[in-house]
Amino acid sequence: MRVFVTGATGFVGTAVVQELINAGHQVLGLARSDASAEKLAKAGAEVLRGDLEDLDSLRVGAAATNGVIHAGFIHDFTRFPEVCEVDRKAIETIGEVLAGSDRPLIVTSGTALVSPGKLATEDIIPSFNPAWPRASEQAADAVCGLGVRAASVRLSPSVHGDGDKHGFIPILVNTAREKGFSAYIGEGLNRWNAVHRLDAAHLFRLALENAEAGARYHAAAEEGVTVRAIAEAIGKQLNIPVKSIAPEAAAEHFGWFSHMAAIDCPASGKLTQERLNWRPMHSTLLADIDNGIYTGQQL
Repeated sequence: MRVFVTGATGFVGTAVVQELINAGHQVLGLARSDASAEKLAKAGAEVLRGDLEDLDSLRVGAAATNGVIHAGFIHDFTRFPEVCEVDRKAIETIGEVLAGSDRPLIVTSGTALVSPGKLATEDIIPSFNPAWPRASEQAADAVCGLGVRAASVRLSPSVHGDGDKHGFIPILVNTAREKGFSAYIGEGLNRWNAVHRLDAAHLFRLALENAEAGARYHAAAEEGVTVRAIAEAIGKQLNIPVKSIAPEAAAEHFGWFSHMAAIDCPASGKLTQERLNWRPMHSTLLADIDNGIYTGQQL
């Protein structure tokens, strides 16, 4: 299959491109810079210059391929509503090109806000939340009505592995270094689900090849790792104290990240494993922290 991939040079997208090529697919990757284009070419992919706001480039990529993995997103939280609208328009534009063809379109979403405080499953479809205006899944559902086999891969809040420079674990590590201690809120029993980037990439391929229209798939290899355990692993790596902070002190300590530091978002990937025969096999989140990939120190 010839596959168009957006976000093809990102942390997850790079792994998706390699997974597809290793499985015998051809990849056309979207690149907005010379450096990205060079990276894609070295990986063995074809290059299409453009970006998520260049809708013509998205139309060209979708028209030239047998399926699309939309892994791209503009991670600029200073203009979050705006970039969410860019994402919606990108999915809508790709869907219009694929209309009536039954070609697959796999979009990217997340598990964190599916059902905070209780175990999220693939069959839970939350209502749209204006406070979190990313509408990737709703956009995918809309293009299903055009005869597109669109489905969503919900990524864990921690997609971990070598090369993770801007994810949630680096934020916690950098905060711990700045403050001089590794913190968790209250008892720290709130949970994040987690997945290794290579296991996530494998899931994207399986979804591309086998997804049912309108399906949700969970890239959740671990249902729930407590934030306290994460903080303790970081403290051990950095050789600094690990402390509990009161909920009212979270905003001062973590800044804009305080909501994610406090969220309880366990998620199951059981149905995804059953429906797509997905079998996560790479290292766990705590093992990756212990292996020093986030701190440069191996224990």
